[in-house]
Amino acid sequence: MGDLGTYIPIILALALANGLDLGTTLIFTGVYNILTGALYGVPMPVQPMKSIAAVAISSAPDFAVPEILAAGICTRSAVIFFLGATRLMQLAYKLIPLPVVRGIQLSQGLSFAMTAVKYIRHDQDLAKGKSLGERSWLGLDGLLLAIVAAIFIVVINGAGEEVEANNELAHGGSGEEQRRRRRRWRQLLASVPSAVIVFLLGIILAMIRKPSAVKELKAGPSAFHAVKISKHAWKEGFIKGAVPQIPLSVLNSVIAVCKLSTDLFPDKPEATATSVSVTVGLMNLVGCWFGAMPCCHGAGGLAGQYKFGGRSGGCVAVLGAAKLVIGVVLGGSMLRVLVEFPVGLLGVLLLFAGVELAMAARDIASKKEAFVMLVCAAASLVGSGASLGFVCGIAVHLLLVLRRWWMK
Repeated sequence: MGDLGTYIPIILALALANGLDLGTTLIFTGVYNILTGALYGVPMPVQPMKSIAAVAISSAPDFAVPEILAAGICTRSAVIFFLGATRLMQLAYKLIPLPVVRGIQLSQGLSFAMTAVKYIRHDQDLAKGKSLGERSWLGLDGLLLAIVAAIFIVVINGAGEEVEANNELAHGGSGEEQRRRRRRWRQLLASVPSAVIVFLLGIILAMIRKPSAVKELKAGPSAFHAVKISKHAWKEGFIKGAVPQIPLSVLNSVIAVCKLSTDLFPDKPEATATSVSVTVGLMNLVGCWFGAMPCCHGAGGLAGQYKFGGRSGGCVAVLGAAKLVIGVVLGGSMLRVLVEFPVGLLGVLLLFAGVELAMAARDIASKKEAFVMLVCAAASLVGSGASLGFVCGIAVHLLLVLRRWWMK
């Protein structure tokens, strides 16, 4: 459940502000989770297309469900699928310099972390995507609850396996019994599913906050039907939704996630840019026509799954099965409970996912590479997104290459 910090706020906002059917989205994304978990063997996430969601939420109700779906079909099923099927995406994966990829990951991770801090510190109107007043310290969605959850996660998960391994080496001179005891404690802590516990706590608190929401739950899935997309919706979806999403999809949802997968799971078969592009294109080619939220894989979601202990495709397959069951049994009525979910707890999950993604940049060793990465990250964070950061990062990288060639 490490990527729910982004998944839940976005699907709630789209359901409340734009009328997206939650039940249909749960069913399709559940199936996607199961298939991608089986295909890749790593905790490959299924996440909303964030740029399309941002446009939809800020432009509601003019940018409604048909426009959202048209944007998803144009982005994933057309452009990304084409790039994958022709192997142009794999070529881009090989040619784009590592510091630029790390810059995109750093900026995306920091963006998640900053959004998470807003979720923790301020009350949120998810339907409008706006922060409200300061969050109170006490209460079922209070600041104190979020702080306790954050402390719990740090105690359970620490800073990562690398720190724990170094700690073992640092105490190599201790007695065998002490090392065994420390090993048992680490194994015990590693077996505690911190993200699952935080999420289940949130569900319990949501029911306590509004007991009547449980009575409003209805049995049965949402009715499936093909969504009619008008010419106007195709135009608006492509111009306002697909065009801004394409650079982010190419860089973060394909290239960055493939690179991160290789970094985190070097012993497992590589998730190629071609396969990721093709599978995501196929997912949206099916689901978007029936009203499911446009989806992608994301480096942030993969980092979140890894941070909270995900090491195989099995964890996302279980998550997918849970989504599928909820979608079939309760359909869109589950929205009545999720709207009461403590946003501060979602912020805590998102914070650690963002930090884990940003830490992928720690392998940048040389000053020149760090310079390119930081320029790319800074440009990405100013508001124009990954496309501006990518252009700036490539430009600086080429200038440094030319400078080195000229100085010889």
